[in-house]
Amino acid sequence: MNDLISENPKSSFVLEHGNADGPRSGTLSLPGGVVPTPVFMPVGTQATIKGVLPRDLYETVRCPIILGNTYHLNLRPGVEVVEAAGGLSKFMNWSGPVLTDSGGFQVFSLSSLRKMTDEGVCFRSHLDGREIFLGPKQAVQIQEGLKSDIAMCLDECPPADATREQMKKAVSRTTLWAKMCREEWNLGQGKVEGRNLFGIVQGGRFEDLRIQSADELIEMNFPGYAIGGVSVGETEEEMLQQVSWTAKVLPWEKPRYVMGVGTPPQLLKMIGMGADMFDCVMPSRAARHGMAFTSRGTMNLKNQKYQDDYSPLDEETDCFASQQFSKSYLRHLIQAKESLAGVILTLHNLRFFVSLMEQARLKIEQDQFKDWSRAWIAQYESGQKKAE
Repeated sequence: MNDLISENPKSSFVLEHGNADGPRSGTLSLPGGVVPTPVFMPVGTQATIKGVLPRDLYETVRCPIILGNTYHLNLRPGVEVVEAAGGLSKFMNWSGPVLTDSGGFQVFSLSSLRKMTDEGVCFRSHLDGREIFLGPKQAVQIQEGLKSDIAMCLDECPPADATREQMKKAVSRTTLWAKMCREEWNLGQGKVEGRNLFGIVQGGRFEDLRIQSADELIEMNFPGYAIGGVSVGETEEEMLQQVSWTAKVLPWEKPRYVMGVGTPPQLLKMIGMGADMFDCVMPSRAARHGMAFTSRGTMNLKNQKYQDDYSPLDEETDCFASQQFSKSYLRHLIQAKESLAGVILTLHNLRFFVSLMEQARLKIEQDQFKDWSRAWIAQYESGQKKAE
């Protein structure tokens, strides 16, 4: 298993255990701290993880890194406000590392509000309708102001059903924008030593375009690479296939980040393919709708059957939110529309996802990941079927 252990002098990532195309563990050293991988990053779109104090991110969730959103933070409160506070981490009283996305996903999700050219994207703000422009140069400058530990290149993220011709144009534009981001980054990267700029691979459901996109970005020698354009309308099988194609051709000695995914079984399957980093709104969003993740599938606490269930939410998850509140009490809070329900369930779900990454890392180091993950997924999916 340790045939490819190496420290890349051009990267802050050290691969500690693993091989070229299978599960790996490593550490990513950033200005805000050291991040062990595999890692799940809670999503803080508006400079907050909804319903969670930064203190609880440290003490309960124990997440090593979080994600912020360039597009939304630039609109509100404005990058100038965040920069004057000392950057995103200081602004939100979080002392750990932060990764910021580029705003590229909003090119996809806000398609009715934008016009795109090779120079960048002209948006109509979803808040007040004012016109704003986001190009590669602007995306880097905003992230410089946010002082994120990892910044992302601006990319074009087409929908899953995009034609081959549309996807080919998106790959070309993503490569062009990556070059422009790299040029802008080189002008200002000395401001904070140790910050990283990652490139984002596109190509959709076309294997040759995925490989082309990866090859073009690899030539630019980014310190890390993301697999973008997944979970945008395709099936789970297609999503995993795209991750597999891309992970195989990305440099083994640099971190691989799969953007915007996924369910617990999907995360383990992608770790098995050699992915290192993940983010997703799923655990916190599901919590606000009364759903808890467990090792035996999801639990919808709105269901009547939990009214008289006084057992803990989840004795297997090692946080107070999971162990000290009964299903009956949580159902009551949900029925009464009390915000505390979402707070407790968010803490539980985030800790569940972060803890799963910790378990995966341990099993990788023990050379037991393959058998363990297969058994874990089987248990989860069996429990899910019973719940349904």
